[in-house]
Amino acid sequence: MPSFTAPTADVRFALRQVVEPGSLDEDIAEAVIEGAGQIAADQWAPLRAAGDREGARWTPEGVKATPGFADAYRGFVAGGWGTIGIDERFGGQGLPFALQIAVYDLLGSANTALLLCPILNNGAVEAIAHHGSDAQKALWLPRLVSGEWTGTMNLTEPQAGSDVGALKTRATPRGDGSWSIKGTKIFISYGDHDMAENIVHLVLARTPGAPEGTKGISLFLVPKYRLDSDGRPGAFNDVRVVSLEHKLGLHASPTCVMSYGEDDDCIGEMIGPEHGGMRAMFTMMNNARLLVGLQGVHVSEAATQAAVDYARTRIQSPLAGSADRSSVPIIEHPDVRRMLLRMRAQTEAARALVYYTAGQTDRAQAGDPAAASRVALLTPLAKAHATDIGCEVTSLAIQVHGGMGFIEETGVAQLYRDCRVFPIYEGTNGIQAADLVTRKLDLDGGAAFAALLADMEADAQHGALRALIAQCRDVGARLGGAGVLDRLAASSPFLTMLSTAVCGWLLERQAGAASDEGNAFATRRRAATAFYLDQVVPHASGLAGAVSAPAAALYDLPSPDFA
Repeated sequence: MPSFTAPTADVRFALRQVVEPGSLDEDIAEAVIEGAGQIAADQWAPLRAAGDREGARWTPEGVKATPGFADAYRGFVAGGWGTIGIDERFGGQGLPFALQIAVYDLLGSANTALLLCPILNNGAVEAIAHHGSDAQKALWLPRLVSGEWTGTMNLTEPQAGSDVGALKTRATPRGDGSWSIKGTKIFISYGDHDMAENIVHLVLARTPGAPEGTKGISLFLVPKYRLDSDGRPGAFNDVRVVSLEHKLGLHASPTCVMSYGEDDDCIGEMIGPEHGGMRAMFTMMNNARLLVGLQGVHVSEAATQAAVDYARTRIQSPLAGSADRSSVPIIEHPDVRRMLLRMRAQTEAARALVYYTAGQTDRAQAGDPAAASRVALLTPLAKAHATDIGCEVTSLAIQVHGGMGFIEETGVAQLYRDCRVFPIYEGTNGIQAADLVTRKLDLDGGAAFAALLADMEADAQHGALRALIAQCRDVGARLGGAGVLDRLAASSPFLTMLSTAVCGWLLERQAGAASDEGNAFATRRRAATAFYLDQVVPHASGLAGAVSAPAAALYDLPSPDFA
């Protein structure tokens, strides 16, 4: 297995340069980054391969985590690492969300599957904090915030994937303000495990007489164990794991088929108003979408480290054109260098995009409406583009390793398998692209999109970047007057174009500050930024033809003739 080094210098640099200056206490940030980096390298990274080989296991007594995971998670809880960006009113430390992102970046680069549990928990905390009653916040948030209990989101059912409105789980009033829950959910990450003493499920369900579709959905808090008079886990709440999914990757993250109310004894409490479930769930999902984008950074960082390490030590073939016919490390060969530079440039681009969105989130939470609009605009970009980058970079890592990359023992195949779900869950990347062109371009009457482009145009220096920004402006204007099918046909390539422009803007802004971190760091950053502007940005401009193609071209082939 390749060694892992916590990318503390890159994380520190992204915090300083991408997040708004002055919003972080440098001494606190430095201590947090160093501490999280040490835990990542010493405790989390050594468990990554075991999580893939052994995975989580279903037993009649419940799901058992990979050996070592429970101890690592409890250390995470004891250190308060998940409380950093949470409001002090709910038991958090009240530090910037961007700093929480930095911690999760370090830990997730070491072990993506383990970090998925705290990521989901963050979303549950957000939903209860924003939509729960005062009593619910007082009862449930303290131990969810601390991580002593963990939270999940339960949307998907066998017949209802992305079409959430087709769900059939039912909630029936019990006459005392509580509800009887009955139904089945699938694809529930960390739906059960032995790392925490209780699991709090947030479950979408229909109440009697509810309207069809998403308008008739309500959100319910359904714990694995009901709480006793002291607020501690007590009686079992008729919440069962039917099975674990057998997956391509993320084997250490138990993806559960959940059954609620098999014995008609599952009790939940409504969060927010009746039929207000989608609004509450989107609070949870928007938080999760940015953190899933960060998962793309995780695997890209780990894959790039592994590929560079291998390329520096693998000796093969003389350098073309050299008089010396001795074999050299493959990092000296041009095409390998191209792949490694692309991996590094894309990793830093994804990191910049996610961190910038996190920094804007902090500004929005402080009451800045323009920042709130920018977060809404950037969230589908951060989720979709960063996870697409994760798939690209892990694939390149296998290519750099050659045949050895296809062998499990090198560890890069695990990263490739683990990340393939990132463009799928928390709203597929196609849904993110559709959200961009059907909702976010028109946000604030188009002002949010226009303001972002104006900021980028004011700063951009590189010719290819300026050209791409101009293309994004032209495409946005054209899509504004296009029919819905034409918008959707253009959505995915346009999301890539706009995301690449934003990333190029952020990387170019950082370029002059890299020397503060040391000569080697500055050299690496300059090379990666130059590669991105010279090669990645023009490639994105080449998508203009795909963006301009009408939807009718997609329907020239009749559906039966696809076979």
